[in-house]
Amino acid sequence: MAIIRPTLDQLQDLATQLHMQLTPEQAAQYLDLMQPSFDAYDLVDELPDFVPPIRYERSSGYRPSDKENPLNAWYCRAEVNGAREGLLAGKTVALKDNISLAGVPMMNGAAPLAGFVPSFDATVVTRLLDAGVTILGKATCEHYCLSGGSHTSDPAPVHNPHRHGYAAGGSSSGSAALVAAGEVDMAVGGDQGGSIRIPSSFCGTYGMKPTHGLVPYSGVMAIEATIDHVGPITANVRDNALMLQAMAGADGLDPRQASPQVDDYQSYLARGVRGLRIGVLQEGFALANQDPRVAEKVRDAIARLEALGAHVEPVSVPEHNLAGSLWHPIGCEGLTMQMMHGNGAGFNWKGLYDVGLLDKQAGWREQADQLSASLKLCMFVGQYGLTHYNGRYYAKAQNLARFARQGYDKALQTYDLLVMPTTPIIAQPHPPADCSITEYVARALEMIGNTAPQDITGHPAMSIPCGRVDGLPVGLMLVAKHYAEGTLYQAAAAFEASVDWRTL
Repeated sequence: MAIIRPTLDQLQDLATQLHMQLTPEQAAQYLDLMQPSFDAYDLVDELPDFVPPIRYERSSGYRPSDKENPLNAWYCRAEVNGAREGLLAGKTVALKDNISLAGVPMMNGAAPLAGFVPSFDATVVTRLLDAGVTILGKATCEHYCLSGGSHTSDPAPVHNPHRHGYAAGGSSSGSAALVAAGEVDMAVGGDQGGSIRIPSSFCGTYGMKPTHGLVPYSGVMAIEATIDHVGPITANVRDNALMLQAMAGADGLDPRQASPQVDDYQSYLARGVRGLRIGVLQEGFALANQDPRVAEKVRDAIARLEALGAHVEPVSVPEHNLAGSLWHPIGCEGLTMQMMHGNGAGFNWKGLYDVGLLDKQAGWREQADQLSASLKLCMFVGQYGLTHYNGRYYAKAQNLARFARQGYDKALQTYDLLVMPTTPIIAQPHPPADCSITEYVARALEMIGNTAPQDITGHPAMSIPCGRVDGLPVGLMLVAKHYAEGTLYQAAAAFEASVDWRTL
């Protein structure tokens, strides 16, 4: 159908928005000159969209009852059976609810997106189905994925499977909770500030944030392209390695990817850690809210790796703290431009666009007062930087991110791995429904100090469970060189084989 042409008054209003003034005579001339461009728009409108075909049948999905969903970890139950044979044949999977599964509702934890149904599958979905999995549905995630707690999701908080009423971590809250509860074998999570590793730390699962660009993000709702990651959450190391094997590699649709280097991750699982050089990152133990009981459990786990034959010594990487600071202008200004003003897509990149999602996301403006406090905070910071400083701090932070990466890279020339607590604290109680904005935001962002830096630098990082404090899981985080996920699996598998973390 033909697009609606602007009127003379609308054009003059557009000019005002662009800080211009047009006389009626000038506006009339411009209207005539605009017609050939609008004819091209008509052609684009008439053509079918060029998106990946749907290759597997599926049910349309349903919202499970409270009885079926005691943790509120499922947003939508659906079933999609993959190939009969493959690397992951017989495994069940939950998808974080910012990942497109054609024909099945996707809300990204936020009421403004309620009712949206994707028209094609994300690349990771197709690859997992090709590998033989059965997808059982969409896992609840936090409100637009802007929380490390699990109290911000619409319609209700996600509960930690180890203690009802406590945080499951975020923003891949449902993904980790479902794996920890044994409802699925594995789940896909997303990570822009720790959203795979934080819920893995709180729930006692294995969560891998791969090197930026190793796994295609195509078909996953963006927050900010330079920090967008997607990766596996599993109940054991082997499943994690197999899942990454199935998902990794270029898809030709994601400009986040620049010749990603895929490895044979399974081959690392039995190598052991004898001879591995491990640097204990001192800054990772120095966060202001570090729980000493968590630090002790992590140091005990590091000692176990040393007993297994690794060479362990302390190391300082001041750029760890710098990278955490850089997250604020990059994350806040970037998400304000891409996810909010850009309606979940933005401009100026050759990615796979979901035009239906773009149209639906544009409606956030009519429900802006209902956005979560953690998202509002990031938007206020981002918009201030954009309005008052023209994005210069975002730009400078992106330049400095290369310096921050060099700090990690320099340390990783000496060490195979850097280790630290994933989160400085264990899972905390959900804040009450009538809590202050301050408490709401604190419970959403208090745990990201060690996880946000690797989203800025792009290094692969994995959280593995290493014990309990007060009955709740503690996570040990391993960081490696770009595309050295195999080394992470090598150490994780050795630790896993040496002890049952639940007894520590």
